Amino acid sequence: MLYTNVAKPVLFRMDPEKAHHLIVNGMRRTAGWPGMLPLLESMYGVKETPELSMDLWGLHFPNVIGLAAGLDKNGEAVPGFSSIGFGFAEVGTITPVAQAGNEKPRLFRLPEDEGLINRMGFNNVGAETMALHLQKVSKRSIPIAVNIGKNKNTPNEEAESDYRKCIRALYRHGDFFVVNISSPNTPDLRSLQHGQELKSLLAAVTDEMLIQHATAGGKVKPVLVKIAPDLNDHELEMITDTISKSGVSGIIATNTTLDREGLKHRHAKEAGGLSGRPLFEKSTAMVKKIYKQTGGKLPIIGSGGIFNAQDAYDKIKAGASMIEIYTALIYKGPGINREIHAGLRELLRRDGFKHISEAVGTE
Repeated sequence: MLYTNVAKPVLFRMDPEKAHHLIVNGMRRTAGWPGMLPLLESMYGVKETPELSMDLWGLHFPNVIGLAAGLDKNGEAVPGFSSIGFGFAEVGTITPVAQAGNEKPRLFRLPEDEGLINRMGFNNVGAETMALHLQKVSKRSIPIAVNIGKNKNTPNEEAESDYRKCIRALYRHGDFFVVNISSPNTPDLRSLQHGQELKSLLAAVTDEMLIQHATAGGKVKPVLVKIAPDLNDHELEMITDTISKSGVSGIIATNTTLDREGLKHRHAKEAGGLSGRPLFEKSTAMVKKIYKQTGGKLPIIGSGGIFNAQDAYDKIKAGASMIEIYTALIYKGPGINREIHAGLRELLRRDGFKHISEAVGTE
């Protein structure tokens, strides 16, 4: 109620990108104010329950609800976002060298459609600075994923080097990594999803992860690949086959879409990637196809259009082991995690499941 009645009306009168920075800066500052993190946790935190905790890739997730990449682009506000009920969080997308991103305006709300369109273009402070940010987080209550990409000016033929650089700079600071080859806002990036380019890139990424693991020690850290929702069935089959054979740990389905079908808002024709409720059906269909093709052997994180517990449950029944939200957090506020958590528990009880993993792929 506090967000809906007080914060949201103020934020939605602001420029979307300014509101974005205000939220991230506020969450960053909470870590430095005595008593603020416990206060946030008391207001919005989620207590771990056995039926919604998850163990994957040698990591323990307090619950299956994650924060998608794109909100905390520079890894500045990990303690704040960790305190509002997420079971894990993605930071980034980060590139080796800092870059300003695309020209403004580049972020648009579509309230009538409960969507966002962004053409941010990987604006970020660079891998070395993100490493400094994450280094300051001495204790973590949830796993942190680092989403990595290539710089805009790096040609695809040299993309492997950019991904390697990100891993070198950030390996010690992430619990798992996400290879972003699916943003529509970096020229030619989506071409890396196909054929020999994808095989070579994933071979380079897995090789660099092993190199860094040999130096750092400890457990081998997982790598996931984030794919686009705008693939036809043949493309998806080929990409999924390549990913499955590459040795990576899982898939995030999906990134934002270029599809504009059914949108009502005046910003519908803006260039960029669309997220939010209009993406739900398309991304869920992708999850189902990937799960079927892999026989459920390659874990999937479902992302796209999740606004409530039923949405999350539908993604899980389609084949997702865990889910991520971003746009719904903007529209519904931090209370959404408690809402989804409580709703998922009720749905599991209704269907006779003792653990969320029993529901994965049952659709």
